[in-house]
Amino acid sequence: MAETRAGLIIWDVDGTLIPADLRWLRRAVARTYDIEESAVVFPAARIHGYTDESIVVDTAVASGVPGETAEEGFSRYAEVLMQVMREGEAELARDQAPYPGAIQTIAALAEHGYVQTALTGNLRVSAEFKLTVAGLDSHLDLDVGAFGSDARERFDLPAFVAHRYQAKYGNPIEPARAVIIGDAPNDIATARHAGFGVVAVAHRLTSEKLREHSPDAVVDRLDPDEVLEAIRSAQTIRSAAKLDR
Repeated sequence: MAETRAGLIIWDVDGTLIPADLRWLRRAVARTYDIEESAVVFPAARIHGYTDESIVVDTAVASGVPGETAEEGFSRYAEVLMQVMREGEAELARDQAPYPGAIQTIAALAEHGYVQTALTGNLRVSAEFKLTVAGLDSHLDLDVGAFGSDARERFDLPAFVAHRYQAKYGNPIEPARAVIIGDAPNDIATARHAGFGVVAVAHRLTSEKLREHSPDAVVDRLDPDEVLEAIRSAQTIRSAAKLDR
């Protein structure tokens, strides 16, 4: 498969393409650890922008589950989560429909020659389920993506994208041509850690708050033209930074 000249777009999922919703996490944690949903306590931090393993274990501990039990129980979590999500598929479709412009933006970027994938803290099975239910999967090459089922730390995920991209497309990722699109400060930090460009979407935080974390560009919505312009700006900034080194 020939290498695209446009670049690689790496989408976050929750909060970027679809609204984030903790109901699935709450239900699955309760069922995994045999506690009441009302007893599930989310930690003050480490929810948005982290991996499922990190979030689930921390949530279980915050909910009174002993640390060792929380770690051991995670091996059951994926199966339980998918049971919960399949049972709630109608809720998912109704309450986590794509953000306005998400489908159109992904389609427009495909027309401009970008390979697109996902980098998310979701387990792969749940990420694929969400994207399929939302109708967002047709232009995403998830075989080169990275997921919470690959590593516990989000900073480790870009290396999976790099390895899988090269294995499939026959060429290494050029970091200056790779752009993460996300909505959380940790998405920005992950892109910086990998040397990728980053566009932040102001779905949950304001543009001003996101700019405090120094993304290459910020968009207020998923408008195809605005996102394409932001991506090209990020690629230009990353290319210039590479030349300066």
